[in-house]
Amino acid sequence: MLWIKAFHVIFMVCWFSGLFYLPRLFVYHSMSEDQISKDRFCIMERKLFWGITTPSAIATILFGIWLLTVNWSYFMSWWWMHVKLGLVGLLIAYHVSCWWYMKKLKEDSTFKTHLFFRLYNELPVLILVGTVILIVVKPTI
Repeated sequence: MLWIKAFHVIFMVCWFSGLFYLPRLFVYHSMSEDQISKDRFCIMERKLFWGITTPSAIATILFGIWLLTVNWSYFMSWWWMHVKLGLVGLLIAYHVSCWWYMKKLKEDSTFKTHLFFRLYNELPVLILVGTVILIVVKPTI
């Protein structure tokens, strides 16, 4: 069981690292003015999203499901697990929105400002903080 948990955490760290870096690339992409830079950012974003972030997300979710199913009745009896799973749902939605923004930036790098992406880049931090607190502290009401 500890091996499953270890791999779940390892892939979660990789997933979050991708979700932290990808919007940072969006910031630079939206600020780029020459076509060579725009093309370079499209390549970097695509490789990060499909090569690291998405496989890490899939592995995180699969190992998480494995952990849940081993002791389903215990985990699902706690309110904090329901909230944590809700945060995972928000993280998946954020992941999908990164894919959408990546596609939109490829079409038009000026459709959102770098300021928008700087703020957008902070959203997964909130999800990470909430998730870690819920899993480590396991607060009771």
